[in-house]
Amino acid sequence: MARVKTGIVDPGLYSRCAPDLTQRTAKFVAATSGADSVWVIDHLIGLFPSSVWKPNHVGGARIAPAADAFYEPWTLLGRASARNRWSRLRLGVGVTDTARRHPAVTAQAAASLHLLSGGRAILGIGPGERENNEPYGVDWQRPVARFEEAVATIRALWESNGEPISRDSEFFPLRDAVFALPPHRGTRPELWIGAHGPRMLRATGRFADAWLPAFPSSPAEYRDRLDTIRAAASDAGRDPAAIRAAGWHWIVTAKTRTIVDEILDSAVIRAYALAASARAWARHGVEHPLGPTFSGAQDILPQTIDEATALDYGRRAPRSLISEIFQVGTPAEVIDQFAERHDHGLTYAVMVDLGACHPKLRTGLRTGSSFAAVARGIRRL
Repeated sequence: MARVKTGIVDPGLYSRCAPDLTQRTAKFVAATSGADSVWVIDHLIGLFPSSVWKPNHVGGARIAPAADAFYEPWTLLGRASARNRWSRLRLGVGVTDTARRHPAVTAQAAASLHLLSGGRAILGIGPGERENNEPYGVDWQRPVARFEEAVATIRALWESNGEPISRDSEFFPLRDAVFALPPHRGTRPELWIGAHGPRMLRATGRFADAWLPAFPSSPAEYRDRLDTIRAAASDAGRDPAAIRAAGWHWIVTAKTRTIVDEILDSAVIRAYALAASARAWARHGVEHPLGPTFSGAQDILPQTIDEATALDYGRRAPRSLISEIFQVGTPAEVIDQFAERHDHGLTYAVMVDLGACHPKLRTGLRTGSSFAAVARGIRRL
């Protein structure tokens, strides 16, 4: 089996110290750990209630004052490309959705970055989440059907060779549409699909260059879903082994278990647990505070949860659930967890450092060396 490659996530948050602080940090960690790529997040709202992102709860709030102050991802990636012309780090968006952005605009953005970066663009794409669509007046009906048509539209535009193209579609019809940006040396950006449910897994097998799930699963569940993707690829006449098996991972690591536990007990990390589904909570013997049928990250509206409620709900999250959602432990322990996932098919880990969620800023910053150690150690698997 191929060795594991790594990607480092830039949260893309505005910082009062320097506007691009998170980008500089992500690029430094990627360069010094031998990572393959740097990624940015395409969100308007984060996955946890930002009402708890306050200096009395989390050290990182002293640097990044607003947890929802996300930069626009394609602007951020363009800047990264311009400032690193000679770097071979690949540049990915993880993941853009297909409701807020018309697929023609997404196709243009990704193709532009691919050309300007010398062929280093990765288009991470998925159906999106309610929080980034419904509050802004974007239709949130039938997101998977919309996603399938969006990907087909992007492919059609990229393959049109600059000739006018017409295509019937319930969501994105094309009428003599022109897409003239050429490929870079015959290549287009790779499509990395964030898929979890059965229909999305089958779509990944038909369309994707890589699978990039973001929601937690056990190693065995990961292998089962990967088998579903590869079966769908085979049915579509594609090489199943050509689809890269990746994953988006939130990392809580430090030199000692004491510091790890302090991060896990922080208000922000506990509030993150609300993005897990009711089914995940039930596995740990607790009903989800948002109800027994709550589906999780895809449907959460965290901006509607005030501080007191977020703190109350977060305290209900079992430690075992939190440890399931994140990769947790000392660097050696986290690397062992990735080794197990590698045994179940994972060959590419895209990682988010959650050290800044420690209640104390200095302690959180010091965990960065442990995160870098994980990034280096994974590459040896």
